[in-house]
Amino acid sequence: MEYETSLDRAMESVPDLDTGESRLSVPDAQAQKDGAFTRLTNLGAVADALSRDPEHIHRVVQRELGTNGQYDDGRARYNGSFSGEDFDSAIESYVEEFVRCSECGLPDTKLVMEDRTRMLRCEACGAFRPVTKRTNTGTTEQRPDVEEGRTYEVKITGTGRKGDGVAEKGKFTIFVPGASEGDVVDAHIENVSGTLAFARRAS
Repeated sequence: MEYETSLDRAMESVPDLDTGESRLSVPDAQAQKDGAFTRLTNLGAVADALSRDPEHIHRVVQRELGTNGQYDDGRARYNGSFSGEDFDSAIESYVEEFVRCSECGLPDTKLVMEDRTRMLRCEACGAFRPVTKRTNTGTTEQRPDVEEGRTYEVKITGTGRKGDGVAEKGKFTIFVPGASEGDVVDAHIENVSGTLAFARRAS
């Protein structure tokens, strides 16, 4: 009986363990349209919340969105039109890859370099692993649906403001001059900006 009483007192004295979700509070991404670009105006605040280099986050966000951009003084600009949800999704991918421990799930980690390899060290459980792109299927990262210099067979489903044929492939909208709605054409991609692709009909 004395043992059980002592055990109860000991358990009461143990503080509740804080979960990784409660400790990791990342601000919602703030997207601001700027012509053909979209700004992520609070990247610096996101980086502070994650204790990571904002330029590193910027590079990964570019990769996740499949676009190019510029970073300067806590703000980032990306080619194309993106929503706050698009940025939130890219940042969550960053967290899973570069912040959250794959063993215990906690965010108490640090990025370190070892023999030219970027490693993620968990200060909570001691896990130590190389940082690699992880996917739900465990396979390597897939190629984007549309790439510059490649040719795709697409069906024209609409017409753009300038009369160009418009096709959809994955998350990309492809503009093909000289094509009409209903046509099935070989589109050679000449330029990609965000989720917009500009092509010519392949001969």
